[in-house]
Amino acid sequence: LIDRLDQFAWTNKGPKGQQSWLEQHLFSRTHRSSNIMVSHKEFATAGKKPGLQVWRIEKMDLKPVPEALHGSFYTGDAYLLLYTTAAPSYFIHMWIGEECSQDESGAAAVFAMQMDDHLGGGPVQFREVQDNESKIFIGYFKKGIKYQKGGVASGFQHVVTNDANVKRLLHVKGRRAIRATEQDLAWSSFNMGDCFIIDLGQNIYVWYGSKSNRYERLKATELAIDIRDNERRGRGTMHLIDEGEEPAETLGPKPAIAPCGSDDDKVDAGNKKKGSLYMISDASGNMKVSCVAESSPFKQAMLSPEECYIVDNGVDGSIFVWKGPKANPSERKAALSAGDAFHRMTPLPQIQVIPAGGEMTLFKQFFCDWKDKDETTGVTKPYTIGRIAKVPQIPFDAATLHTNKTMAAHHGMVDDGKGKVQIWRVEKGAKAPVDPSTYGHFYGGDCYLILYSYNLGGREKHIIYTWQGLKCTQDELTASAYLTVLLDDSMGGSPLQVRVTQGQEPPHLVSLFRGKPMIIHLGGTSSKSGHSETASTRLFHIRQSTSGATRAVEVEASSSNLNSNDVFVLKSPKVLYIWRGTGATDEEMEASKHVVGFLGGTPSQVQEGKEPADFWSALGGKKEYQTSTGLKKMVKPPRLFGCSNKTGTILVEEVPGDFTQSDLATDDVMLLDTWDQIFLWVGKDANDEERKEAPRIAKDYVNTDPSGRKGLPITTIQQGEEPSTFTGWFHAWDPKMWETDPLERIRKRF
Repeated sequence: LIDRLDQFAWTNKGPKGQQSWLEQHLFSRTHRSSNIMVSHKEFATAGKKPGLQVWRIEKMDLKPVPEALHGSFYTGDAYLLLYTTAAPSYFIHMWIGEECSQDESGAAAVFAMQMDDHLGGGPVQFREVQDNESKIFIGYFKKGIKYQKGGVASGFQHVVTNDANVKRLLHVKGRRAIRATEQDLAWSSFNMGDCFIIDLGQNIYVWYGSKSNRYERLKATELAIDIRDNERRGRGTMHLIDEGEEPAETLGPKPAIAPCGSDDDKVDAGNKKKGSLYMISDASGNMKVSCVAESSPFKQAMLSPEECYIVDNGVDGSIFVWKGPKANPSERKAALSAGDAFHRMTPLPQIQVIPAGGEMTLFKQFFCDWKDKDETTGVTKPYTIGRIAKVPQIPFDAATLHTNKTMAAHHGMVDDGKGKVQIWRVEKGAKAPVDPSTYGHFYGGDCYLILYSYNLGGREKHIIYTWQGLKCTQDELTASAYLTVLLDDSMGGSPLQVRVTQGQEPPHLVSLFRGKPMIIHLGGTSSKSGHSETASTRLFHIRQSTSGATRAVEVEASSSNLNSNDVFVLKSPKVLYIWRGTGATDEEMEASKHVVGFLGGTPSQVQEGKEPADFWSALGGKKEYQTSTGLKKMVKPPRLFGCSNKTGTILVEEVPGDFTQSDLATDDVMLLDTWDQIFLWVGKDANDEERKEAPRIAKDYVNTDPSGRKGLPITTIQQGEEPSTFTGWFHAWDPKMWETDPLERIRKRF
């Protein structure tokens, strides 16, 4: 350990001294440790199933962090995270708190190297620094990241608790990348421009500054709900407070507070600016770092398989270290050290170490002629990252879904879904049992309680999912929350509570239905005394996600909702069709059989482009729909950015992780990059400055792209007038989502 910690003992000796130190450091370090292979007891479970694993460095050792507390970090500590995809491919992240000691950050680097060795040298590695995390890292925590004061040295532990004595104040910052930082519990910490969470254990208050906007309030509220459901196990009481309406029992009398805080957003320079390419080699007998190209775009041929390289993206504050497949062990093991040493010479917060074959979009953008070997499908399928040359397609098999852990398990899944399932529908303020033969069907006019019981380490565990339809009544919403508490109390308060809004179902919930796809009905009810009838013509959109789970979502019966990449089932009084788009998969076709099974009748299968007249007639005529083959065939996934001047300056920030329709902020202009086209989506509440500046930003975005995409078409669309070429990038687009304010929807679910 001491041998490897020397990389953090940096002394600034000027450019020449720095270069010499780097060369000597790399040579001595790699030759001393190139043959060392160390394991750890925590590595036994590392990467065994898809999803996220988190460890904290405690007394120079790895200690796992409870899943319910993922996304919560102590500023005095260092962490190691491993994200495993279904392929499988691996992402290793070291997270360093701003008050972390050199010993702990060095230990995190050591464990990252050892885990990389344990997983065959294939993982992509990241060095994350508090407040400057990569977009990939932030994307793991869609409800936000929480920074807490203290650390292991101060005795602070990661424990899921119902502790009623908690007293803390969290300052919520950001719109796309949500961070909550612990502040002193006093009025002096507040400002009018932000939102704050006052966590008092049994009571959780969300305070809205008078100058904060609706989208920021929405994100703060979602984060508070996450604290209640995970850290408090669903047992805290939520309160929403507007500035000026504070109850006296919160923080006492309120003095004058600051008018606004510091800028929450940062410009997302992305990879639009120039980068530099350096080669790391010991061919001369000493480890050398030499400049290959001073600015991008680069040619892929510049990367020799016998060497390692650094791409310096200084404007974005990140560097990439690429390990050639034929580089010798010394060079490959020096990759992270080289990146860290280079980081010392050009202080950048983010380091990514990438093995050959595991190149991601943000790296490949620097190369104008990048081609992948054995490319696999992109947006809705896993694509190659790591040492696996080709990701085999995983067929959808209803009989083996829960025995195939690669298919069943995904980020956020506590097990493979083989436990016991009980479902009740909320009816007249009480729980009405749902017929087990209909499990997996959820109606937009209903609310449901799903109790899942499973065995973990010889102990029985429970999860209560509260599913709330978008068309249910306010009484049903209120009753579902009350009945959840009653069910939780009857089980001693031990279950984990998860509230689910229609369309936002987590992968684990989708996996509970014995291999059948989860079928979500647009409206209606499963009650025999239903208060509404289903439409005479129905259209179900079937798509398989990267987790392998298949979902069938009912959409409005219009041909504009078709998508060339997916399967649809159409049922009218006269026809029953299974429509297969040109980019659809056999797994999606298999899932369509379950939809046909409950609709009844004998279906006719029709290929896209060979539709009979009565098919179009049942959909109200043929209209334009999403036909882009890029949805399934491109390796580069689409990216979504928000353009906002809420802090006084036009800023651009990427939406981290998998984006959804809910990520479109109605008070911003959003930029959707589909790689062969740029869309500007204008929210109805976007101000004049954002509307004026967004087209210029979009033009600069494509013109400065190092991969050379100058001249791409830019389409501007208004909220509520989205064409199918835009909505097709979002699964099961809901055209009625904008009829109610998102914040009002979530407030009704308290």
